[in-house]
This record gives sequence, structure tokens and C-alpha cells, in this order.
Amino acid sequence: MSTLTRRPLYGASGRVALCAALALLWACAPIQSMAAAAKTAAKTPAKPAATRTEHDLLGEKQIPADAYYGIQTARALENFQLSGVAINHYPGYVEAWAMVKLAAARANTDCGAMKKETLAAIEKGCQAVLNGKHHDQFMVDWYQGGAGTSTNMNANEVIANVALEAIGRKKGEYSIVDPHDHLNMSQSTNDSYPTAIKVAFLLRNDKLIAELEQLAASFRAKGNAFLTIVKMGRTELQDAVPMTVGQEFHAFAASIEDEIALLRDAEKYLYAVNMGATAIGTGINVPKGYHEKCAAHLAKLTGKPIVPAADMISATWDQQGFVVYSGALKSVAIKLAKISSDLILLTSGPRAGLAEINLPALQPGSSIMPGKVNPVVPEVVGIVAFRVMANDMAVTLASHNGQLQLNAYEPLNGLAVIESQHLLFNTSKLFRTKCVDGITVNEKVLANYLETTVGIVTALNPVIGYEKATELAQEAYKSGKGILEVIREKKILTEAQIAELLDPIKLTNLDPAMYKKSTPK
Repeated sequence: MSTLTRRPLYGASGRVALCAALALLWACAPIQSMAAAAKTAAKTPAKPAATRTEHDLLGEKQIPADAYYGIQTARALENFQLSGVAINHYPGYVEAWAMVKLAAARANTDCGAMKKETLAAIEKGCQAVLNGKHHDQFMVDWYQGGAGTSTNMNANEVIANVALEAIGRKKGEYSIVDPHDHLNMSQSTNDSYPTAIKVAFLLRNDKLIAELEQLAASFRAKGNAFLTIVKMGRTELQDAVPMTVGQEFHAFAASIEDEIALLRDAEKYLYAVNMGATAIGTGINVPKGYHEKCAAHLAKLTGKPIVPAADMISATWDQQGFVVYSGALKSVAIKLAKISSDLILLTSGPRAGLAEINLPALQPGSSIMPGKVNPVVPEVVGIVAFRVMANDMAVTLASHNGQLQLNAYEPLNGLAVIESQHLLFNTSKLFRTKCVDGITVNEKVLANYLETTVGIVTALNPVIGYEKATELAQEAYKSGKGILEVIREKKILTEAQIAELLDPIKLTNLDPAMYKKSTPK
């Protein structure tokens, strides 16, 4: 009887190979599925994005159906991709455009040029923008040719389409609310563009002033806290005569308050607008009374005393308001740069410098020097100040290069000034909260300086005379001693007289009452 022996189908190596093959097949299955899916997808064309057709003098163009902008904005987006900074980077500027278009529509209605139902729709569109909606649709680049036409049409198209949707219509139904016939009624870019820029500056100026007032108040508070701490004043970085740290900080505050007054005065050069000038200032296509009514509506919307320009032709090319206001911003920048530079000097060291004050330590100052902390806030204040000064030069160049009845370089003026406002506002807040509020004084260092300086000798003039005081100063310099040490050695003054000499009130002509009056409540 034979016995059948069952043998394995594969040997050990065969089993390993089989397992590997099955694993490979399993791993490839998803890839094959994906490839099949891709092949199927390739046969099925992607559904095109929905569009609407708009046209202008250059022809037709497909606009994304969900876009609130229109064909002229689309062309500007194709032509001017330069800085990456869109006009909506500054929301206040977008809101200024809504105010200008709203004021224009109301003035046109007052004059009988616009139907009340059209105004009602435009009001809804402008109010939506003023409420912060649809700002993402104000997309054109600040840098553009055409004297601002792209920006004006961007505003016209967006507000028109927002207005259409607000009354239950579809975007692009321009027979109801049209970017040209209604949003641009009685206007040209040449009057609405500079007006919108001025409105934006006016609205931002109040915020900048409020922040500068807080910065000045912070310096005043430090001035009060340090009022009787005596230090050496310096001229040309050399020891001069004694003063107090409080006097120094109150002076910082007073200088900022002077800049605030300058900003308030410079603002007045922005009040006159050329709305109704249209193309070159002749007021073509503008109904009677529109100039005055439009300015009055803008005044009400902004809370500023906006008035029509006395000469519309001049106002259409004249850049005086931008030049004056930019100059005021430059003056603010110069003042902040000077103050920040002083703080950097006063905190220098802290062991091998002046080290009179301490600034808040915000971050390590070096990747190689352990323990180093830099005055980063005063430094960035300087950087911003230099930028603002450069922006003012840009305004200077743009303002004198216009030709005949229009200045095509106004977009640069708008961007330069609004950037300066933005930077100064943010930097003033940073300066106050991250630096000034946290400053402390090194009183021991200051006391040592008073003991060793020769500068205090000036206070001896009334006591011993200028010639004798000069002799003492020379002796102190030659010997390397402090003037007080020489006075004690020569017994020129008693300790009681020295104490009286060093009294902060007498030594520095300090009048505490004066600073109490100047400190805001």
C-alpha cells in the first residue's frame, strides 16, 4: 500500500516571494485607482467658473460672477501689479471714497440730476462700505498711471454692484445703477480722486493727534515723577549747566505738543476741495449749485468744515494741501527722531556710557554678545521717522511735476502721506507703551556726575565771579578732580553753602507750578 505524502506547493523562498508579490499588488491598487480616476477626470472637462460679460471702449471682458468690481478694475489689475499694496491696505481710504460718492449722489439729487430711488440704492451701497463690508473688492494697486482713474472706477464699480444687490438686483445690471452715469455723475477722477485723498487724511489726522497727545502725556507723567532729580545738561555733547530729569522730559512733551498744534493748523489746507471741477476745473456737465451742496454733504459726513475751492481750475492741479500737510508730518517725524536719539544716548552703556536712564528690556540684543540689550524701540522710531522724511521728498517731487491742468502724480502723494500717517500713528503708540511708560532713572549715576563734573561751576558765577570760577574750572580739569572737590579743598564754600547751591529749585530755576499747569488732567 503506497502512501501519498503531501508536499508544500512552494518552498520557503517561494512563500516569501508570493507574499512580496501580494504586498506589491495591494500597494499598487490605490495608485492604479488614482490613475484611473485621473484618466476619467481628464475625459470630463472642469466646470468653468461662472462669469458675467461687461464691456467698455476696448471691448468685452469676462468678469467673475461673484466679483463686485467691474471691467475697468479688471483691466487695472492686469496692467498695474507693481507694489502689492492695494488701496484697501488702508481701510480709512476706502471709507473716504464711500463718503465722497455718497456726498456726490446726495448733491446730484438735491440739484434734480439724480432720481431719489437711485440715490436710495447708492446710499445702501456706500453705507455697506462704511460699515466695513466689501473692502476686499477695492483691489487696484496704489501705483498706477492715469492720475487715479483706476481707483475711481474701482470705487464706482464696487459701490454700484453693492447697491444693485442691496435692492434685489444682480451685479452688472447697470441700467439700474451705473458706475459711470450714476456713481460718477457730475464728477471726474480729477475732482473725486484728490477729494477722497483729502478726506482720508482728515479722518486719520484726528486719530494721529489723539495718539500723539497720549505720548505727550506719558512724557509729562515721567517729567513729574523725575521733577527734582538733578542732572547735567549738555550742549554739543559737552557738560553745560545743571537741570532736572523732569525738566528734560517735560521739554520732550512740550515739543510734541507743538507738533500737534502744527498738525491742527496744516489740516486747514485740506478743507478746500474741487468737487464739481470735473475734468480740468471748468465744471463741465455739473448742475448749478452742485459744488456747494457736495462740499456741504462732505462736511456733514466727515465732521470737518469742508468748502468748495475758490478757483476750481487752480484746485484741480494745485497740490498745496498735500505739500503742507506732508510737511507737518515730516516735522513730527523729525521731532520723534530727535527725542528717540536722545533716549538712546541717555541709556547708553550701561557700564561704559552715560547710563542716566533705563529703558524697558524687550528682547536680547545680540546673537553673539551675552547679556546685551539694545534700545530697539527708539531705534525703530528713528527708522520710521526717516521713512516719513523720505515720503515728504516724494510728495515734493510729485507735486511739482504735474503738467498744465492736471497733476498725474497724485497717486504718489496719496500713498506717501497716508503711509506716513499710518506709520506715525502705530509708532507713537509703540513708543509710549513699550518705551516711555517704562523709563526709570539711575539716580546714583546722576549724583556721581554732579560730584565729578566741572559744568556746575557756572552756578558759582554770582558767588565768586566769572574769572575766579574759570580758574577753579581750569584747576579741576588739570587735576582730574570734580569742581566740588576743588571747592571743598580750597574751602571756598561751607558744606551748608554747597547744599544750598545744589538745591534743585535754585540750581535749575525750577518752577514746579509751571509744570502742574501744563500737565493734562
